[in-house]
Amino acid sequence: MKKFAIFATGASFVAAGIVALCAQENFPHNNEDSGDNAGGAIVATIDVSGDNSAEARDNSVKENPQVATTVAPRRAEEVFDAKNAAILGIVEGLTEYLPISSTGHLILANSVLGLDTEDSLLVRGCGENVDCGENLVRDSKGEIVSVKSAADAYSIIIQFGAIVAVIFAYWRRVSGTIIGVLRRDVPSLRLARNLIVAFIPAAVLGFLFSNKIEEFLFNPVSVAIALIVGGILMLVVERRRKRLVAAMPQNYATEIDLQDMSARQSLVVGLMQCLALWPGMSRSMSTIVGGYVAGLSPRRATEFSFLLGLITLSAASIYKTLKSYTEMLDAFGAGVSLLGLAIAFVAAFASVKWLVEWISRHGLAAFSWYRFALAAVVLVWAFC
Repeated sequence: MKKFAIFATGASFVAAGIVALCAQENFPHNNEDSGDNAGGAIVATIDVSGDNSAEARDNSVKENPQVATTVAPRRAEEVFDAKNAAILGIVEGLTEYLPISSTGHLILANSVLGLDTEDSLLVRGCGENVDCGENLVRDSKGEIVSVKSAADAYSIIIQFGAIVAVIFAYWRRVSGTIIGVLRRDVPSLRLARNLIVAFIPAAVLGFLFSNKIEEFLFNPVSVAIALIVGGILMLVVERRRKRLVAAMPQNYATEIDLQDMSARQSLVVGLMQCLALWPGMSRSMSTIVGGYVAGLSPRRATEFSFLLGLITLSAASIYKTLKSYTEMLDAFGAGVSLLGLAIAFVAAFASVKWLVEWISRHGLAAFSWYRFALAAVVLVWAFC
């Protein structure tokens, strides 16, 4: 573990140096080119109000001398193509259940792929050979949807692939619980109660503040800070758990099964899950750490995190799908959506099978060092 920590720390500095060099080469700050661009470059903007009159353009230029042209809307087929769908599906699947934040990684992936802009989108099928006029992708309220907004929606939607992966991986537990609840089996009812209690806190806060969270926290710098804070929390809780195990090994010899958890223990996990509303913090990390705090073993904490994720992710995905149904069809189409879902399923299934054994044997520390390394790269890249 120490070797891994040293390697991760060294890798973060190397990666940060490479990013810094690339940033200097691609984004000069003090040379003549950058000065010329600052003084006389034409900055492209989008007129989202629909007012394209000469008077409106003139007023815009007067208020901001750098604004002189209007960017043409981007074609949905070029923005959300098979390549980007595959990349986002892999990122979602591999990171959804690892304690490293899938949302944070998707935000970073969107930034690298150029999917974090405020450009407008032409409805799928419009473009080079088909003139659709001003047929832009709009939401259910009729407002123009940006590339960034559509990409954020796509990231939530492809979570369905990761959800189905857990259902397959834990089919006996999931199906047994559902059948047990229908038959009013006491252990199954207790497990269902525990999952519902753990689900409620984050669901309420997410419903109330989702728009503000997307507005202020869906950016690379916020993700990097969350990666660091979450990494520190994981190290602290992991060391505390190991001290308790060393002091009272008999208490951990028999694992508490999930249906034997108390409502109070479930609430602890649920309150910890609220941290995951901050992109980069990680839902898996928050719930696994919450399980540690509640007294669960690493294996049981990870399993409870997976099962709780079925409810939390399903609710978020269904809510976002219903909210963004119109823009989904216009921007993504069925093919791109299904491709991302399928790839996310395969990647998530593999990561779920691997993660339980890893955390049971090695704990959370290795993921902390990965978070620190990634945060260092993101911060250097963001500020260069």
